[in-house]
Amino acid sequence: MPGEQDAIEACERSLRRLRTDYLDLYLLHWRGNIPLEETVRAMERRQQQGKIRYSDDMVELWDEAGGAQCATNQVLYHLGSRGIEYDLLPASQQRNLPIMAYCPLAQAGRLRESLFSNPQLTQLAQQKGISVAQLLLAWVIRQPGVIAIPKASSVAHVQENAAALEVVLTEHELTLINQRYPAPQHKLPLDVV
Repeated sequence: MPGEQDAIEACERSLRRLRTDYLDLYLLHWRGNIPLEETVRAMERRQQQGKIRYSDDMVELWDEAGGAQCATNQVLYHLGSRGIEYDLLPASQQRNLPIMAYCPLAQAGRLRESLFSNPQLTQLAQQKGISVAQLLLAWVIRQPGVIAIPKASSVAHVQENAAALEVVLTEHELTLINQRYPAPQHKLPLDVV
């Protein structure tokens, strides 16, 4: 099928660009116009051939043959974008499917600036002796099964990000954060950057 072949060729191009024989994880960022079943078949073929070790609209994917082989779901998730908490995150946790949060510190622009300059978040970070970035990362990864992939431009930045793993937010701190940035009360379309 043409869509399946396109997906296989895209994987092969990635392998050539990366100069490797296989990928540990191959993510489907957006389904586009290729039927999901063709993408799943293509990923399964690549997996059977040893080209990818693991593969990734989730409920529909889980219902597809081979869809249960998905290793993670990469979605936009940060304090200012909490739509996944209403249904996608609980469904993923129920299936033990990790959520990979991209842009966990918010994308560039007004939202990022408002998070980093929020007096309540700044004060909370200062009280804990951490940066606002570490606070935001700790908030994202507080949920079971959620990992974050923040951008880092230096070794020091990587170390600062990694230190967020040690930050524990108390129930009181989470309540303060949730008052300012509440969880969704109904289903929302997923945000994308």
